[in-house]
Amino acid sequence: MIAKLRHFIATLTSATSTEQDQVSLQLACAVLLTEIMRADGNSDDDERAAIIAQLAQHFALSKVELTEILTSAELLSEQATDFYQFTSKINKNYTINDKIKLLDMLWQVANADGEISAIEQHTIRKIADLLHLRHNEYVRSKLKITP
Repeated sequence: MIAKLRHFIATLTSATSTEQDQVSLQLACAVLLTEIMRADGNSDDDERAAIIAQLAQHFALSKVELTEILTSAELLSEQATDFYQFTSKINKNYTINDKIKLLDMLWQVANADGEISAIEQHTIRKIADLLHLRHNEYVRSKLKITP
Protein backbone atom coordinates (compact mmCIF):
# COMPACT_ATOMS: atom_id res chain seq x y z
CA MET A 1 0.00 0.00 0.00
CA ILE A 2 2.87 2.37 0.79
CA ALA A 3 4.36 1.54 -2.61
CA LYS A 4 1.10 2.61 -4.26
CA LEU A 5 1.18 5.91 -2.38
CA ARG A 6 4.80 6.52 -3.40
CA HIS A 7 3.93 5.74 -7.03
CA PHE A 8 0.96 8.10 -6.84
CA ILE A 9 3.13 10.89 -5.39
CA ALA A 10 5.76 10.26 -8.07
CA THR A 11 3.12 10.75 -10.75
CA LEU A 12 2.18 14.02 -9.10
CA THR A 13 5.71 15.37 -9.39
CA SER A 14 6.02 14.35 -13.03
CA ALA A 15 2.75 16.03 -14.06
CA THR A 16 2.48 19.53 -15.44
CA SER A 17 1.53 22.23 -12.95
CA THR A 18 -2.10 22.32 -14.16
CA GLU A 19 -2.32 18.53 -13.90
CA GLN A 20 -0.68 18.68 -10.47
CA ASP A 21 -3.24 21.20 -9.24
CA GLN A 22 -6.09 19.06 -10.54
CA VAL A 23 -4.80 15.84 -9.04
CA SER A 24 -3.98 17.56 -5.80
CA LEU A 25 -7.48 19.03 -5.65
CA GLN A 26 -8.99 15.64 -6.36
CA LEU A 27 -6.93 14.07 -3.60
CA ALA A 28 -7.69 16.92 -1.16
CA CYS A 29 -11.42 16.50 -1.77
CA ALA A 30 -11.15 12.72 -1.43
CA VAL A 31 -9.34 13.05 1.91
CA LEU A 32 -12.04 15.36 3.29
CA LEU A 33 -14.76 12.96 2.13
CA THR A 34 -12.83 10.10 3.74
CA GLU A 35 -12.63 12.06 7.00
CA ILE A 36 -16.43 12.20 7.06
CA MET A 37 -16.64 8.46 6.42
CA ARG A 38 -14.23 7.81 9.30
CA ALA A 39 -15.68 10.41 11.69
CA ASP A 40 -18.24 8.20 13.43
CA GLY A 41 -15.97 5.17 13.55
CA ASN A 42 -18.30 3.16 11.30
CA SER A 43 -16.80 3.15 7.83
CA ASP A 44 -19.28 1.11 5.87
CA ASP A 45 -19.70 0.15 2.22
CA ASP A 46 -22.52 2.66 1.70
CA GLU A 47 -20.30 5.59 2.69
CA ARG A 48 -17.40 4.27 0.63
CA ALA A 49 -19.71 3.90 -2.38
CA ALA A 50 -20.98 7.45 -1.77
CA ILE A 51 -17.41 8.78 -1.86
CA ILE A 52 -16.73 7.01 -5.14
CA ALA A 53 -20.03 8.28 -6.58
CA GLN A 54 -19.33 11.86 -5.49
CA LEU A 55 -15.80 11.83 -6.88
CA ALA A 56 -16.97 10.25 -10.14
CA GLN A 57 -19.69 12.87 -10.50
CA HIS A 58 -17.45 15.82 -9.62
CA PHE A 59 -14.28 14.77 -11.46
CA ALA A 60 -13.83 12.93 -14.73
CA LEU A 61 -12.01 9.86 -13.41
CA SER A 62 -11.81 6.25 -14.50
CA LYS A 63 -12.65 3.44 -12.08
CA VAL A 64 -8.94 2.72 -11.67
CA GLU A 65 -8.18 6.38 -10.88
CA LEU A 66 -11.08 6.50 -8.40
CA THR A 67 -9.77 3.42 -6.62
CA GLU A 68 -6.21 4.82 -6.50
CA ILE A 69 -7.34 8.20 -5.21
CA LEU A 70 -9.59 6.65 -2.58
CA THR A 71 -6.79 4.35 -1.42
CA SER A 72 -4.39 7.30 -1.19
CA ALA A 73 -7.02 9.41 0.54
CA GLU A 74 -7.59 6.74 3.16
CA LEU A 75 -3.86 6.55 3.87
CA LEU A 76 -3.50 10.32 4.08
CA SER A 77 -6.60 10.57 6.25
CA GLU A 78 -5.20 8.09 8.74
CA GLN A 79 -1.90 10.00 8.93
CA ALA A 80 -3.24 13.56 8.85
CA THR A 81 -3.14 15.63 12.01
CA ASP A 82 -5.39 18.38 10.69
CA PHE A 83 -7.51 19.44 7.72
CA TYR A 84 -5.58 22.60 6.88
CA GLN A 85 -3.21 21.01 4.36
CA PHE A 86 -6.24 19.93 2.33
CA THR A 87 -8.56 22.90 2.84
CA SER A 88 -5.81 25.40 2.03
CA LYS A 89 -5.32 23.76 -1.38
CA ILE A 90 -9.06 23.96 -1.99
CA ASN A 91 -9.24 27.58 -0.82
CA LYS A 92 -6.52 28.58 -3.29
CA ASN A 93 -8.20 26.94 -6.26
CA TYR A 94 -11.95 26.77 -5.69
CA THR A 95 -14.61 29.43 -6.03
CA ILE A 96 -17.25 29.87 -3.35
CA ASN A 97 -19.69 27.84 -5.46
CA ASP A 98 -17.14 25.01 -5.81
CA LYS A 99 -16.68 24.99 -2.04
CA ILE A 100 -20.44 24.79 -1.51
CA LYS A 101 -20.58 21.84 -3.94
CA LEU A 102 -17.85 20.16 -1.88
CA LEU A 103 -19.88 20.83 1.26
CA ASP A 104 -22.88 19.17 -0.43
CA MET A 105 -20.65 16.19 -1.22
CA LEU A 106 -19.62 15.94 2.45
CA TRP A 107 -23.27 15.85 3.53
CA GLN A 108 -24.01 13.17 0.91
CA VAL A 109 -21.30 10.94 2.36
CA ALA A 110 -22.42 11.59 5.94
CA ASN A 111 -25.99 10.63 5.06
CA ALA A 112 -25.05 7.58 2.95
CA ASP A 113 -25.75 5.20 5.83
CA GLY A 114 -29.09 6.87 6.55
CA GLU A 115 -27.92 8.61 9.70
CA ILE A 116 -25.86 11.74 10.29
CA SER A 117 -24.11 11.50 13.64
CA ALA A 118 -23.22 14.48 15.80
CA ILE A 119 -19.50 13.92 15.16
CA GLU A 120 -20.09 13.93 11.39
CA GLN A 121 -21.98 17.24 11.73
CA HIS A 122 -19.18 18.66 13.85
CA THR A 123 -16.52 17.54 11.36
CA ILE A 124 -18.42 19.04 8.44
CA ARG A 125 -18.84 22.28 10.40
CA LYS A 126 -15.09 22.38 11.07
CA ILE A 127 -14.32 21.81 7.37
CA ALA A 128 -16.86 24.47 6.35
CA ASP A 129 -15.14 26.95 8.67
CA LEU A 130 -11.74 26.12 7.18
CA LEU A 131 -13.22 26.65 3.70
CA HIS A 132 -14.37 30.11 4.86
CA LEU A 133 -18.02 29.28 4.31
CA ARG A 134 -20.70 31.18 6.21
CA HIS A 135 -23.04 29.49 8.65
CA ASN A 136 -26.04 30.03 6.37
CA GLU A 137 -24.20 28.20 3.55
CA TYR A 138 -23.54 25.32 5.95
CA VAL A 139 -27.20 25.19 6.97
CA ARG A 140 -28.54 25.44 3.40
CA SER A 141 -26.26 22.62 2.31
CA LYS A 142 -27.39 20.46 5.24
CA LEU A 143 -31.05 21.14 4.49
CA LYS A 144 -30.59 19.76 0.96
CA ILE A 145 -29.92 16.40 2.63
CA THR A 146 -32.09 16.58 5.76
CA PRO A 147 -35.14 18.79 5.07
